[in-house]
Amino acid sequence: MEPAQLPTALKAGEPAPGFTLPATPDQFLSLADLKGAPVILAFYPADWSPVCGDQMGLYNQVLPEFHRYGAQLVGISTDGVWCHAAFAADRKLHFPLLADFEPKGAVAQAFGVYRRHEGTSERALFVLDGEGTVRWSYVSPVGINPGADGILAALEALAAPPAATPKEMGAVS
Repeated sequence: MEPAQLPTALKAGEPAPGFTLPATPDQFLSLADLKGAPVILAFYPADWSPVCGDQMGLYNQVLPEFHRYGAQLVGISTDGVWCHAAFAADRKLHFPLLADFEPKGAVAQAFGVYRRHEGTSERALFVLDGEGTVRWSYVSPVGINPGADGILAALEALAAPPAATPKEMGAVS
């Protein structure tokens, strides 16, 4: 029996692959729709798992902080739109949950975070800049809520003015 292949998540500096996924039974959201501002992609294994519920609930509470940086949060799992709708209503979530349902896990695969042996995604976070380039990514153990600190630090780094080069600081060469 072959050992399970571990996915390799996209790293900082890599372009995020474009995608269009259903947000509701009759509405779709594309990554291109979100261009021009930072985007947080929160891949998670399943709507009704305890850790996923805690993680999405935490992000719902921290949403005003994400918005302070002009960032849009999007949750993505391989569950279907009806499952997402029930989960979002139950948890009173105020951000879109996208269904990477068919073809199963195609977007998670494109981001290098699909768990083929389970048919779910890793618990993975990506912060993209306004041009769609990955600026930070993190894959958490499936059973652990990664929290929001890494996301907030990445958004803060995106918002910070670029460091001046020695030439810009008046250094003489």
